[in-house]
Amino acid sequence: MLSSLQNPRQVAAQLMNFGLILSTAFMMWKGLSIMTDSPSPIVVVLSGSMEPAFQRGDLLMLWNRNLFSETNVGEIVVYNVKGKDIPIVHRVVRKFGAGPDAKLLTKGDNNAADDTELYARGQDYLNRKDIVGSVVGYMPFVGYVTIMLSEHPWLKTVMLGIMGLVVVLQRE
Repeated sequence: MLSSLQNPRQVAAQLMNFGLILSTAFMMWKGLSIMTDSPSPIVVVLSGSMEPAFQRGDLLMLWNRNLFSETNVGEIVVYNVKGKDIPIVHRVVRKFGAGPDAKLLTKGDNNAADDTELYARGQDYLNRKDIVGSVVGYMPFVGYVTIMLSEHPWLKTVMLGIMGLVVVLQRE
């Protein structure tokens, strides 16, 4: 490992490769965001409020390009609430009006009551602009990695240490 630090070109090449990987991942995320018209095209289910449709840890793919159709009753949507940074995955149970001014009421499949208590203060319904996207697909349990890393921050350090150790051992 010390020999690689003595060669500045090799260190620069490694840094550039790392930057290329990061920028490629960022461009893929932004491209997916533009294609789906959603600021967050992929989300992880964090609670059991949508069971049995989705379990905690499922990875959801979203689509927000409703050019030819509107958000309908029965559709599962992800929405943001003003003042809260965690998106919520629930089903549309009522719709009032049509077009961009439609008012939507949501509810988790596993919840007893609708989501009016979850909405921002003074908000009784969701507007179309609150919707991050509609669920178009999912991958079961793939999001557990994200949940584990957010619930146990020390795991990030352990994973980075293991990755660093693997890189060092591969060079020897």
